[in-house]
Amino acid sequence: MSRIAAVAPVLPDNVSTQAEITAELAPLISAVPSKRAVLERMHAASGIGTRHTALPLEQYRTLGSFRESNDLFIACATDLAERALREALTAAGLEPPDVDFVMFTSVTGISAPSVDALLVQRLGLRSDVKRLPSFGLGCVGGAAGIARVNDYLAGHPGEVGVLLSVELCSLTLQRDDETIANFVATGLFGDGAAAVVLVGDDRPEPGIRVVDTRSSFYPDSTGVIGWNVGGTGFEIVLTAGVADVIDRHFSTEVAAFLGDKGLAVDDISTWVAHPGGPRVLEAFARSLDLEPGDFALSWASLDRVGNLSSSSVLHVLADTIEAGARGPGLLFALGPGVSAEFVLLEFP
Repeated sequence: MSRIAAVAPVLPDNVSTQAEITAELAPLISAVPSKRAVLERMHAASGIGTRHTALPLEQYRTLGSFRESNDLFIACATDLAERALREALTAAGLEPPDVDFVMFTSVTGISAPSVDALLVQRLGLRSDVKRLPSFGLGCVGGAAGIARVNDYLAGHPGEVGVLLSVELCSLTLQRDDETIANFVATGLFGDGAAAVVLVGDDRPEPGIRVVDTRSSFYPDSTGVIGWNVGGTGFEIVLTAGVADVIDRHFSTEVAAFLGDKGLAVDDISTWVAHPGGPRVLEAFARSLDLEPGDFALSWASLDRVGNLSSSSVLHVLADTIEAGARGPGLLFALGPGVSAEFVLLEFP
């Protein structure tokens, strides 16, 4: 299996407190005082202290059409992806021409050529680099991306693969959308990016071993989380059913996955959980019969930057590495589908 040689999380320079973001966005979403009060309460209960945004807060007042927002996505996403990949390659002791395979994931903007293609000349990647851009994985994309790059390296053990994740959730802002889903989303999601460098078994670079991966797709859950794409862009679909899916399926899935490797929940010393929100983290802990402290780094990331969709679990992974994790670890996330991805890791 492959090894994770480096993880580089990056954030836009614009950072605001949750209260500042709420004060700026609430008048854009609803002119009704009672509904704005509901939005404010939801934002305050999100467990988030600060978030980063692609633009300074005041620019969201005049953010125009979907085309304008998407053009900003392409420009900002390419800049953040470049920063992340340069930092990750430097940390791994590699150069852009060393990269053989790039997977790019995002669910908050679209581009053709894709962002990874825009980076080829800009970064100095080889002209024969293999690329796989992905749209639609949502919050599960960070975990799924590690799994899919690992799959590639299993067949190319002498090569270097990278995962790039960029999510600019703020640019999907929907004005005058007074749905509860929009109230929750505008208080939960932040902007950020990450790059992960993985190396095949035949490479000399040290790192965290990817032991195994598993994908799960839960039936009759397609309406639980996702996007409706309309004339104004991406309209959030977000229901309380996410926690219900976790309660129904998660403990069984984790037990089966670990059991195939002769492990149980008690054998896992490090948990790298996607910080989807307070209810999601609580459901993970409840399902696995874990203590809140087992997900301390996920809670801390949620407080510091919010839910970064596919980038979030990669930020938590970077924090986990910095904290000096050892032994077996399980990284996981959920996304539209509802789908789940599990990555069993061995920290050196």
